[in-house]
Amino acid sequence: MKKHFSVLIALVALLAFVAAPVFAQGATEATKAAGPTTIELWYGAAITEAGPPPSDWVGFQIIKDKLNIDLKLTALPSNESDQDVKIQAAAAANNLPDLFMVRRDVLTRLVPQGLIAPVDGLYEKMPVRTATHYDAVSKNHAKFNGKTYGLADPGSIIKNEGLLIRKDWLENLGLSVPTTTDELLNVMRAFTENDPDGNGKNDTWGYGSFQEINNYEAWPGRRLEPIFGAFGVEGTWNMTAANAGLSILKPEFYNAMVYLKKMVDEGVMDPNWLAYKKDDFRAAWKQGRFGIMREQNAAFAAQSNYAPFDKNFPEGEWMIIDPPKGPTGKASVGPYTANFRLYAISAKAAKEGKSEKIAELLEWMASDEGYYLLGWGVEGVNYTKDANGIPVAKNLPNADLAFSAPGGQTVTQLRNMVFYNGDIELYARYPKYITETSKKEMSALVVLRDMQTRTWTPAIGSDTLPIPNADLKRFYEQGLSEFITGKRTLTSENWTKWLDEFKKLGGQDWNDKGVAFAKENNLLN
Repeated sequence: MKKHFSVLIALVALLAFVAAPVFAQGATEATKAAGPTTIELWYGAAITEAGPPPSDWVGFQIIKDKLNIDLKLTALPSNESDQDVKIQAAAAANNLPDLFMVRRDVLTRLVPQGLIAPVDGLYEKMPVRTATHYDAVSKNHAKFNGKTYGLADPGSIIKNEGLLIRKDWLENLGLSVPTTTDELLNVMRAFTENDPDGNGKNDTWGYGSFQEINNYEAWPGRRLEPIFGAFGVEGTWNMTAANAGLSILKPEFYNAMVYLKKMVDEGVMDPNWLAYKKDDFRAAWKQGRFGIMREQNAAFAAQSNYAPFDKNFPEGEWMIIDPPKGPTGKASVGPYTANFRLYAISAKAAKEGKSEKIAELLEWMASDEGYYLLGWGVEGVNYTKDANGIPVAKNLPNADLAFSAPGGQTVTQLRNMVFYNGDIELYARYPKYITETSKKEMSALVVLRDMQTRTWTPAIGSDTLPIPNADLKRFYEQGLSEFITGKRTLTSENWTKWLDEFKKLGGQDWNDKGVAFAKENNLLN
């Protein structure tokens, strides 16, 4: 009896196995027969003046045929405030689209209203897209109370600067690459005093800089962040939960100031650093004035930017190095922020069961087919590929339809949803080339990738924190400058007195408001 029963079970299992593909095919056909899922997408246009994809855009049919999705597109206004108004009006009417681009501060108001669906469960359904678009930093960018409510796509390129040193000067003087602040100071002295370029003139300095200040990199600015990073006080703000607040209020900031003043007092800094503008600074390194600097990848290595240095010093060579370690082992090229393009799924769409179809759509966008179609258009119509497989606007039947021409820009309006600063995108921006004089192979992309491997400090959102009023900002910058130039004597006692005055003038209030804002907006690491 048991034997016959076992045979019966085996037959049933075999029939189920054979019939499974038929059932699955029938289910798929039934789903298609029921009609496609409509996904309403409000997107940020790549080129707002170019207009939306035409109604006969091939992408609509491909998405319908392959994904069973009827994609409805609406371009958001180009102006951020107008975007906010449109989205908040739709939210007030409980009529948000299924998927839409939104700024983070607007998202923070929509989430508590229950209008946005969490997306944590979707990452595993989008393995290709997640690998290229979403990392721990981007996932945290839209996290509230332990849940993620927005898919944060990469924006501008991050960590695109580095600490560079004249390799040929090191070799000329028999020096090793400096790894600590003490070693760095010794190299700066040698570059200043020992004629590293061998021209018999006293015309070189160790370090070059200029004042480049923004709201997350206060005075003396980003060009000196590797120095302050060695003391753990890089950037205007410390964005760690354990030690949040203005860097200037940390005890280590005084130590960094002492080190910088030593550089200035010993004359190892290019003495024009306080007077230089950006163009002056860049002209100076191309003229061989100093041997250590923090510089941006393209400003250093793009063909037209590197050419003057190559012509002036065909035997010259810069190399990227790790930022120096300070007394306690800390090191950083500097703080970095990141701009994200946030896309949210409405709670209404999730309730209607659309979340997984949206994930399917986004995953297709990350496939080769979606990536090239949305990024550059149709091969042979909107682009061709060069010998390295990079899309180019060449050898097309109709040049007006090239992805870079007005006729082709309409079909690449969604490219910001597929681009992630990958090599294919950046090769087109930063091609390899052979320098004219020295015949070296150069690539700003190779330089970028090297710079990004170095030690940086995440400070996502620090550029959105409150800024000081004009009087406090002036007191801050003038005071630090006076300490470094000797107009104020830099001693521990004088520093403490100055900090007390800074706090009374509004510095403490600025600190407290910044920390509160960072906590409220989930910006601390």
